[in-house]
Amino acid sequence: MQELSQIRAFIAVAELHSFVAAARLLSMTAPSVTRAVSALEDRLGVQLLLRTTRQVSLTSAGAIYAARVKPLLAEFEKAAEEVREEQGEAAGLLRINAPMSLGLQILPDVASGFRVEHPDTTLSFSLTDRFVDVVSDKIDLAIRISQAPKDKSTIWRKICRVRRVLVASPGYLAAFGSIATPEDLHGHACLAYDEEAVSETWELSNAGRSHKVRAGQALAGNNGDLLARLVENGEGVALLPLFIVEPALSEKRLQQVLPEWEPTPLWLTLYYPPYEKLPLRVKKFSDFFENYVTRIRAL
Repeated sequence: MQELSQIRAFIAVAELHSFVAAARLLSMTAPSVTRAVSALEDRLGVQLLLRTTRQVSLTSAGAIYAARVKPLLAEFEKAAEEVREEQGEAAGLLRINAPMSLGLQILPDVASGFRVEHPDTTLSFSLTDRFVDVVSDKIDLAIRISQAPKDKSTIWRKICRVRRVLVASPGYLAAFGSIATPEDLHGHACLAYDEEAVSETWELSNAGRSHKVRAGQALAGNNGDLLARLVENGEGVALLPLFIVEPALSEKRLQQVLPEWEPTPLWLTLYYPPYEKLPLRVKKFSDFFENYVTRIRAL
């Protein structure tokens, strides 16, 4: 096991080009990582890494050794995870992607609670409002707020509906006029919430009637918190998830517009690569996340 820990330390340094970064990844101290790699070099009788004040790089022998042992280490880690999962223990690295605003609001509490129940898991979060490719981006689980999924190549799990509301600041409405009908929106600055930060089409419905509004001529962004602040600053009207703007609405910094008109429904959804069977750590996190959102903090 000591040799395995030395190999693990060496691979981490080789990939990150840093003893300090490898130490953070492995929850070790930098000196202990240095000692582990040095012990491995002594045992093999070759220098694996070139160390300078600027960077760490592989020697030719190190490159050969890393290429051979990295897949073996991965298989060892996979076997260990599978054995633990057979015993009902969630373990191993879990890579999760989520939208920025939702992630900042919810994931800290979710992560802390999940780690209490499953301390052998390592959680890696990436936050982006871009719609990621879970396969090419090597994501185990992605959290999305979107319309009903149409992609058949991945696995989807609906969690709950995410309510959206049209909002504007009281100052903006006082300066540019009230909005009584969807047609009135065409004379206002409509801000687009779009992953490419280009434009957005609002589809609004009420009692069998529908109306479309093109947003983004004045301002567009790919982050809901940014757009909420812009709306508070009096830049126009935006269609945003209620969980982002709820504090501003309760504090009267924002005002709901056309509350009787409903936008196209969005869903909070989990989606995964095309697993034959969900890894236990993925399933456990999915269940924990759904329980938190639907029972503890409704959107």
